[in-house]
Amino acid sequence: MALKQPTGQKRLTNVAVVRLKKGGKRFEIACYPNKVVSWRNKVETDLDEVLQSYSVFNNVSKGEAAKADDLKRIFGTDNQKEICLQILAKGELQVSEKERHTQLESMFRDIATIVTDKCVNPETNRPYTVTLIERAMKDLHFSVKPNRNAKQQALEVIKQLTEKEIIKIQRAQMRLKLTIPAKEDKKLRAKIRKIATKVELDNFEEELVMVVLIDPGCFAEIEELVRSETKGKGHIEVLSLKDVEEGDELLE
Repeated sequence: MALKQPTGQKRLTNVAVVRLKKGGKRFEIACYPNKVVSWRNKVETDLDEVLQSYSVFNNVSKGEAAKADDLKRIFGTDNQKEICLQILAKGELQVSEKERHTQLESMFRDIATIVTDKCVNPETNRPYTVTLIERAMKDLHFSVKPNRNAKQQALEVIKQLTEKEIIKIQRAQMRLKLTIPAKEDKKLRAKIRKIATKVELDNFEEELVMVVLIDPGCFAEIEELVRSETKGKGHIEVLSLKDVEEGDELLE
């Protein structure tokens, strides 16, 4: 006689479980291994590649489905896809200690790689190696936060390395060419010089042409300044996203 599986149970294997405790209840969703962090870091954008099932469980390993009444009362909806997205965003990824250690090591290196890509040694204008940045992060006693994306944490590392002077470091500069109509050249020239880290060209003939290096974080400010002051008649051309010398900084 064939055994019948209990109603409301669906057993899933080889899953990554994300758990959220809310309203005195435990809710879980079944995801594909290694996809949750990719989703949170916006590397993976296809939800079908993340979720094994658009179902909410009380216990994934036992196949216990959550009751619709509980979902409606606690989440304010019984739309399981919508609830899955909430759990995916706010829940805790259940992993073994070994898996957690591997994930943290991988994210630590991802953060160091982003820092390497965005920064240079200001004395030589060369990028640091990933190994050197990792060593500097260890000197900072930087702790990876698995629920925050790598880019946000990389920006925090840059800030801490700059403030604590672990190594000489600055954001790689953007090189811009600005073309300003004659009517606005005098008032804009002074404002742009205050923002720029270096002015490579400042030439006026029929209009003002400037080539400047700026911190990438100041691009929006420069863009808004030129747009508003010239009423859209000024022009900005990005000559290079990163002004760097060829070759890496070597380990000392």
